[in-house]
Amino acid sequence: MTIFQQSWWLDAVAPNQWNEVTAEKKGRIVGRMPYVIKRKLGFTFLIMPPLTQTLGPWIEPKDAKYAKKLAWEKEILSDLIEKLPSHSFFFQNCSYEMTNWLPFYWKGFKQTTRYTYVLEDISDPEKIWDGFLANIRTDIRKASKKITVRTDLGVEKFLDINEMTFQRQGIKPPYSQEVVRRIDAACGNEHRKIFFAEDSDGDIHAAIYIIWDENSAYYLMGGGDPELRNSGATSFLIWNAINFAASVTKRFDFEGSMIESVERFFRAFGATQKTYFSVFKIPEWMSAVFKGAKSILQNSLE
Repeated sequence: MTIFQQSWWLDAVAPNQWNEVTAEKKGRIVGRMPYVIKRKLGFTFLIMPPLTQTLGPWIEPKDAKYAKKLAWEKEILSDLIEKLPSHSFFFQNCSYEMTNWLPFYWKGFKQTTRYTYVLEDISDPEKIWDGFLANIRTDIRKASKKITVRTDLGVEKFLDINEMTFQRQGIKPPYSQEVVRRIDAACGNEHRKIFFAEDSDGDIHAAIYIIWDENSAYYLMGGGDPELRNSGATSFLIWNAINFAASVTKRFDFEGSMIESVERFFRAFGATQKTYFSVFKIPEWMSAVFKGAKSILQNSLE
């Protein structure tokens, strides 16, 4: 079960707005699917909360032959889907560890494939370094000569830096600052760390925010001063974050992006491309009426 499926995480990103369905065997929960409920214009949406990379179902692993594992997944997923409340629209990003979405397909759902990039073993920093493309190593070396990494400036300073990135692009952040504050309070020092790149003049070039559970760290958010974008600070911070993450977990997930320039940047760190499913269900008539349904879902809890 990932950090995004934990009850405390969902309480932070969607307080009083989430619920779940479960599947049980002999009184033991063997499957679970949380969801966020949003009602608009008399319609019910089951959607993703903000700043949550994946949600989707969790199924208890089964030690059996492959064919029996698939049968187990079908049984549990079918049970979870049947228990979902009545809804007009459904959308969830599933973890890349879920490779079988056929039970959703058989129930009339559709999917689109998305991508993330993952460093699957971060225990050997030398091996990780060797996997970086040359431009990333150059950025890190350049930044290391004039940048100091700090982790003591807190969430409010991070929010200032994070907002600069959206201001530069002339777009509204897809999440509220209050959501970030709730995440920060919920994670504490046990599940999050914020890295800042500061120069000798005290200027902050960039900042990144990572979270982690026992299996993986995740690049959750970042930001940078648009006037200081060429210092290599972000690459340097990510390198520091990877080294730190190796002390608390096993993998580093860049959380991916379908934006070409972002994908190119993350790919340059030598991570493995992972596919995951965006599963959705929307009536044809509703698609015609609500052409903006996707934007409603992406900005669901502002």
